[in-house]
Amino acid sequence: MVRESPFLMPTYETPKIGFVRGRGAYLFDRAGRRYLDFIAGLGVNILGHCPPTLVKAVVAQANRLIHVSNLYRNELQIRLAKQLCQASFADRVFFCNSGAEAIETVIKAARLYAYKRGERRRNRILSFEESFHGRTYGALSATSRPSARRGFGPLLPGVAFARFNDLSSVEALMDNRTCLLLVEPVLGEGGVIPATCSFLMGLRRLCDAHGALLAFDEIQCGLSRIGSPFAYEHYRVEPDLLALAKGLAGGLPMGAMLAREPVASAFEAGSHGSTFGGNPLSCAAALVVCRKVLTKHFAQRVAQTGRYFLGQLEERLSNTPIVRDIRAIGLMVGIELREPGAPYVEACRRRGLLINCTAERVLRLLPPLIVTQQQCRTAARILGAVIKREKRAESLRP
Repeated sequence: MVRESPFLMPTYETPKIGFVRGRGAYLFDRAGRRYLDFIAGLGVNILGHCPPTLVKAVVAQANRLIHVSNLYRNELQIRLAKQLCQASFADRVFFCNSGAEAIETVIKAARLYAYKRGERRRNRILSFEESFHGRTYGALSATSRPSARRGFGPLLPGVAFARFNDLSSVEALMDNRTCLLLVEPVLGEGGVIPATCSFLMGLRRLCDAHGALLAFDEIQCGLSRIGSPFAYEHYRVEPDLLALAKGLAGGLPMGAMLAREPVASAFEAGSHGSTFGGNPLSCAAALVVCRKVLTKHFAQRVAQTGRYFLGQLEERLSNTPIVRDIRAIGLMVGIELREPGAPYVEACRRRGLLINCTAERVLRLLPPLIVTQQQCRTAARILGAVIKREKRAESLRP
């Protein structure tokens, strides 16, 4: 067991295990035991652990130049921004270090855009119940979960929350003071709940009617995770702003905000920044990632593997009383239980499968996007053994 360090802030639960190396979809502990990783660094290691092309690019770049700051020209950053814009709706990109920073940039962009247009009263932000956008103050203010917000008030004013997949609740809250509507196309921490197409289309219409900006938080569901290069493409609804992070640099810290030109041009030199954002090392990694994942062929393979995995789960977990629902879109999977999921996460770990639990009762699976069908079968078999009622007593024994 890995013991908690007395020198670390107690912001995480004491880990029960630690790892010394990884390869592909597997992690290895100090004793050499292999674990099938179906949480992938909370959706970060989308190309698996230590993919050779990524490692080669990072090592080569580390031997040339690691950091110079944004006071100077960075050719890798320019190349990456061009790649993201050409693959998406966006005209410009701002690079930062995390999803929370990307959301902060979205919020600042929306308010600054309204300010520059002379709409000083247009500063309200509309987000959604069960959302999660990050832990910095702006991102936390747009996050509805009480457990994340407790003890940190007062938070950013001017934020309201509508019900997810309920267009009428959005209509009731939107007015000419709304500058931003921020939504996850698929709720991640909220329990892996996909938006409906009609809901996101309705949000686009409402934003257009009220003069508000529509922002998609694709930090967890973007970059081919749900079977399309960007989640908005799956829904055929284009936002004005988009937040990316997690797997963008394959394990190195990187976030990005993508924007249309009118919104992007609200910024000017000195109005926003990030010391480490878009540094050469992270950009070198992200160029490798984006060249692979932002293609229709790769996304289609993810969608195909996701359908196979869902079929395996349904086959093994159907007619299992403890399973309330199985939700999956691409390789973003949530298994909702009728009781707390933490003991099942631990039981899976003992059997060599790494997953996690969100929204208290939802087993969340975010495997690397390079996962094979055989690995999906293995994961489904372990989950079936752990979850099925007739094996619960054995599976959950300490």
